[in-house]
Amino acid sequence: MKIAVAGVGYVGLSNAVLLAQHNTVKTYNLRKEKAELINSGKSPIVDKEIEEYLAGGKLDLLATNDEREAYSDAEYIIVATPTNYDPKLNYFDTSSIEAVFDAVSELNPDAVLVIKSTVPVGYTKQMQAKYPKLKIMFSPEFLREGKALYDNLHPSRIIVGTEDSLRSEAETFIGLLKQAAIKTDIPSLIMPPTEAEAVKLFANTYLALRVSYF
Repeated sequence: MKIAVAGVGYVGLSNAVLLAQHNTVKTYNLRKEKAELINSGKSPIVDKEIEEYLAGGKLDLLATNDEREAYSDAEYIIVATPTNYDPKLNYFDTSSIEAVFDAVSELNPDAVLVIKSTVPVGYTKQMQAKYPKLKIMFSPEFLREGKALYDNLHPSRIIVGTEDSLRSEAETFIGLLKQAAIKTDIPSLIMPPTEAEAVKLFANTYLALRVSYF
């Protein structure tokens, strides 16, 4: 399949490398130097598995700074842009996600959009209302910095949050992730998007609580 990934941080690049084993993947980001590094087989982030897979030269992966080139023919578009949380304002900055939605609305409204960024509970439904012509799902990630691709190759579970109208698209996306993973018998679950958003935030809270006890 043809897949685009917006963002080349740990979440975006690990998913791009994972899926580029069996699909044509294009990543989009604003910084030209990052695209040049990826296209030369080098990783802009520190991650052993990502570095090894990029250097191996067996991926169908292209990094670009051109939105049209990245999005126009993609069947799935993974949104993994930064949504930094401001504790003073108690707010996630989701403007980067909406910038992707605006571009896709113009360039390729038939694509399936999968949010991988961390978002507040209820955000996906808000975006479905704001962009009624787009197909929007949420799929939380459970990755560690420096081990992001390893965690994608050996996932603890795969969750997709979507409405029933996109269940077939969600099943296809789960299949793409399972196909690219090394681990077999991966638990997967499709649930309403608001519940999936809560799963992600609760998982973050649980891990933060463990760290505080340590």
